Amino acid sequence: MALLVACTPLQLAVVNAPALTYDGQISKDVSYGQLPRQKLDIYVPNIEQETFPVVVFFHGGRWIDGSKDQYTFVGMTLSNMGYVVVVPNTRLYPDVKFPTFAEDAAKSVAWVHKNIARYKGNQNLFISGHSSGAHIGALIIADNSYLATHKLKPNIVNAFAGLSGPYDFVPKAPDIREIFGPPKNFPNMVVTNFIEGDEPPMLLIYTGEDDTVHPRNLEALKAGIEKANGNVQTIVYETGGHVATVAAFSWVNPSDLPVPKDINDFFKKFFQ
Repeated sequence: MALLVACTPLQLAVVNAPALTYDGQISKDVSYGQLPRQKLDIYVPNIEQETFPVVVFFHGGRWIDGSKDQYTFVGMTLSNMGYVVVVPNTRLYPDVKFPTFAEDAAKSVAWVHKNIARYKGNQNLFISGHSSGAHIGALIIADNSYLATHKLKPNIVNAFAGLSGPYDFVPKAPDIREIFGPPKNFPNMVVTNFIEGDEPPMLLIYTGEDDTVHPRNLEALKAGIEKANGNVQTIVYETGGHVATVAAFSWVNPSDLPVPKDINDFFKKFFQ
């Protein structure tokens, strides 16, 4: 797990070493906007097939850290399973505060919706993410205003799979309060507050040993979706910490957590 937490250049090279033998096509630093962080990477499978379903994966990093370049292993794993995978960057704190990074995320999804056919992507669009990336991904499909800016609705997304996401909490750490503040703005960051029941189906994945993001986030969002008669499925693995759910995509961190398979099984239910 330390390999994915510390993220030194050498450790990232080890985590992402399979890129040297990945036989799909990677398009790096494709612009979805005009600003330096508004770029994304695209992974296209080397499989004899005309088009592929698409997964947009948002990286974690507590809204202050992280990069698409650290998540090559996620892009390759999902691509080898038959998806065109898009891993965007968004702007981060302290350069920006909420909701700017969520607006960037929506902008990247809008770009994918419009342009991904050029990279063999088809109309089956899914969103996933880990930790703060799961929060951002869930928020832009729960709060209609983000995609509405681009004249789109959340129904362009077939389904969502979130890994260890902080969907429903009140900020307490000083930096997180600063990111989402002032306090009157806190309700706008809570995914559950925007659930109406017509959101894309959601798969919420956690581990029982996560001491970074409390599973109450899963429980609160699940309860909100069920109350609104929405579509939600949850998986809580007994073992593994906060990083385990995303580490399951890497050959460096083999575990018994079948996260990629469980996400794939969920998404396949909603192919069109």
